Amino acid sequence: MAAIPLDLLDRIRELERKVRELAGRAQMRPALDQILHGDITIGEGGQLIAQTPQGAVTFKVGQTAQGDWGVFIRRADGSRALTVGDDILEDDQMLRLWSRDLGAPDKILVMDDAFSDRFLGRPLLPIQLHPTERQNTSSTNWEPAWWGTTPATHAVAHLSLTTYANTGGGQVRVTMEADGMSPITVAEYDCPAGVWTDREIKQPMHGIEYMQWVDWTIEHRNQQAGRDIETRLYYAINRHTFSPDEAPSLPTRTPPAAAAATPPPPPAARKAPPEQGLRTIDD
Repeated sequence: MAAIPLDLLDRIRELERKVRELAGRAQMRPALDQILHGDITIGEGGQLIAQTPQGAVTFKVGQTAQGDWGVFIRRADGSRALTVGDDILEDDQMLRLWSRDLGAPDKILVMDDAFSDRFLGRPLLPIQLHPTERQNTSSTNWEPAWWGTTPATHAVAHLSLTTYANTGGGQVRVTMEADGMSPITVAEYDCPAGVWTDREIKQPMHGIEYMQWVDWTIEHRNQQAGRDIETRLYYAINRHTFSPDEAPSLPTRTPPAAAAATPPPPPAARKAPPEQGLRTIDD
């Protein structure tokens, strides 16, 4: 049978079909759930946010409404898990690891220091101080009651002491000596006779690097010969700053290009403890 040419209406319908097909394909897009190549940049404000179907934000990165830049990771219930920066305050670049305790969700387990850029904030760590044989002494010379050495992990050293002196009273002196630095008298004070004298000592780590070894010595002496004095230690800790006033001054640093390549000596090569030795456990 001979081919019958399409009439004009058939040709128009065919053209319309093809136009609709082309238009449909032009509207098709690949699934926007993958990044196969290249970077995503969030600049000049804004955040990338992930949240649960219930609306709890679990991840944010970028600039907060308060103006701080950071990374904020929260748990499915919305409680904080890990934050760099602050989505509550402004211009706060602290790093914090938060407790999972739902009864106290604002408890911070690990953080750096709010007012000192080079030191740890939490957890607090002890200063290793040990009693010597002269923790109780009748000498009028300075005698070491406690001695120890600990790396500087926090911005502030905090010691709490109590001393009892007999007739005539006594004196207490606390010194610290960091590697490569001259000894510093942190505190020196009188103790009246017949009472326990409590003293809180708070010393910022001025000019000291993070993890630089620091030797501590607590000494005491009697004002009169033949009397006794005893010094006890409640606690000695490295802690974070409580206010900007406690932030220690920066150390004097050698420019990186001229820095020495020799590693620091091991603890065994450091300063020896006082001659009087440490008290044994069965004393």
